Amino acid sequence: MHCPKCGGEIPFYDLRPNCKHCGVNIMYFSQEKLLIEDAKRTEMEGAAARMVIARIKAAFIGSKTAIARMVLTLGAVAVLMLPLGSVKFQTPYFEQTFSAGLIGVIKGFVDGSMLQLPQYLKSSLFARYMSAYLLPLGVLALLLLVGAVILCVYLLSFLRLVPTTRAIRNLSLAGAIIALLGQAVVLVYSFANPLPETSVASFRFGWGGFAAAAVWVGMFIINRIMLKRGIEPTYKENDVKRRDDL
Repeated sequence: MHCPKCGGEIPFYDLRPNCKHCGVNIMYFSQEKLLIEDAKRTEMEGAAARMVIARIKAAFIGSKTAIARMVLTLGAVAVLMLPLGSVKFQTPYFEQTFSAGLIGVIKGFVDGSMLQLPQYLKSSLFARYMSAYLLPLGVLALLLLVGAVILCVYLLSFLRLVPTTRAIRNLSLAGAIIALLGQAVVLVYSFANPLPETSVASFRFGWGGFAAAAVWVGMFIINRIMLKRGIEPTYKENDVKRRDDL
């Protein structure tokens, strides 16, 4: 073996704790070297962790615009609880309401009415009225898909701050356009093909699409402001160098 300090050769039968060449204590010198290496490694790992925390803070709560974006991201899904429209079927012995809003859809699955839609489509009495419900329901499904994608991108935004912010901005604009066009189509349909207030069916127009569009326009503006101002996190001094040396 060789001395860890001076490199001098030490015979295997030499059991002295000190090197015969330089006099250093071999065991303690090796432990000190390992402790220094562990301390450096711990510091570099801590720098990498602090950088991740700084990016999370910048993405979610680093500024007033980031906090506003968080609120609007959650609100983009919550606002879909408002219905885009609803259809009510009513006969002397039967009554059922289908709402094209998140609360109405969830309630429909809970009470089992949503599972009966295929039967309504085949019914000679209700089939011609189902398009009045399927139209806003389809728009709602599309808006929920856009909202889910935005939420997923937002939750991963700390990984790549600028590209994900651009993606959220573009998706928000797409969601606003879909909401406006979808709600407008439902509005035109409700005027062009009104369901009579009879004992069979009645159609009620909702405002969920316009509310969703307003939220998504707000998200588009917020993300645009964040891109313009810059969203780079503030790192602790020398953390970047420590992370790169890891």
